[in-house]
Amino acid sequence: MVESNYDILGVKPSASDREIREAFRKLILDHHSDRGGDEEVVKKIIQAYEDLKIGKTYPDTDDEKLKKSRVYSGDSDDERRKRNLILSGDVAREMQIAEEWAALLNRSDLAGSKLFGSKELGEIEFERKKTGELFIKGRFWAGHFTYDGPIIMAGSITSPYFSQDEKNKTRITVKNGNFTLLDPLQNNYLVEHGVKIVAENGDIVVGNILGIKELLQDPDGRVGIYVTKEHFTEIIAPKGKIVAGTARETVFLDADTVVVNNLINNVKIRGRIVSVFGNTVNYNVEIELREGGMIMFHDEGSCFALSDDATIKLENGKHFKLRELKTSNMVGFGREITYDYLDNLGKKPEKKNRFGFKLFKK
Repeated sequence: MVESNYDILGVKPSASDREIREAFRKLILDHHSDRGGDEEVVKKIIQAYEDLKIGKTYPDTDDEKLKKSRVYSGDSDDERRKRNLILSGDVAREMQIAEEWAALLNRSDLAGSKLFGSKELGEIEFERKKTGELFIKGRFWAGHFTYDGPIIMAGSITSPYFSQDEKNKTRITVKNGNFTLLDPLQNNYLVEHGVKIVAENGDIVVGNILGIKELLQDPDGRVGIYVTKEHFTEIIAPKGKIVAGTARETVFLDADTVVVNNLINNVKIRGRIVSVFGNTVNYNVEIELREGGMIMFHDEGSCFALSDDATIKLENGKHFKLRELKTSNMVGFGREITYDYLDNLGKKPEKKNRFGFKLFKK
């Protein structure tokens, strides 16, 4: 008799989604490596759970597995793209399982570690510390992952920007606590290709950040005509601070406080306090300053690589070109350019008499 996915999870075919999910979580814990569990059994449980989520009653036969493996063959661009799309979908599903595993340990206040991911793209080690921190080691390739606690990561983060399935794209959310890449500049850890990281109630520390612009054939089919699709890499800490290296090629940073090195080519920043430590701010850079805030450029060369299209935008909609502020000796050496200063720039002072009363024209 062929064993069904229901049999593997130990539930009846009439089981609800909740019952299936609870059975899966219990089996994963029972067969955890810390308890002497078998890795192959765990893989079988995970696959059965994934199959049932898409309505598949029985696991793949050996022939079906062989057919699927052939999809990954081929060296052409189309074959590689097809392969990466399939792999990113596999990894995204693995990250969903990793999220459930980490959440279960978090609720139970248990420590544990486990490998997730793809053997083709590389496995990722997740370790939940007794203190509640989640340590992730390895390259994060695809998928959504949310954790209610601090995340510390050793590895780069990328996203399958070419995928049409939003669930496959990399989205990391920290509900409470900080997201931190360990020594990202020294280790050359990148955040790239349309990744989105959100710390809802904490800070974010990353290294260099890159977005990507995808050149696509004209959707109307015109030969030789291409359109550009922007895939912004987004780093968001609405109540906290972002500390980053160089942001380049289609990047969006949004936080109360933003500390960054260089800003190059289509970078947008929104914050109350913005500190720029590098000497390069060029090619379509916009810094939106929140009311009551300030911006500082700390380079002693006063941003010698400053383009004409770099601007500061106030929350009330006013725009200022950075080059004009540089001419006024406001850019560089850590000088504070406050929101109020910019808002009042260009306004004529009110005339008053010697008693301090406003003068009005008749």
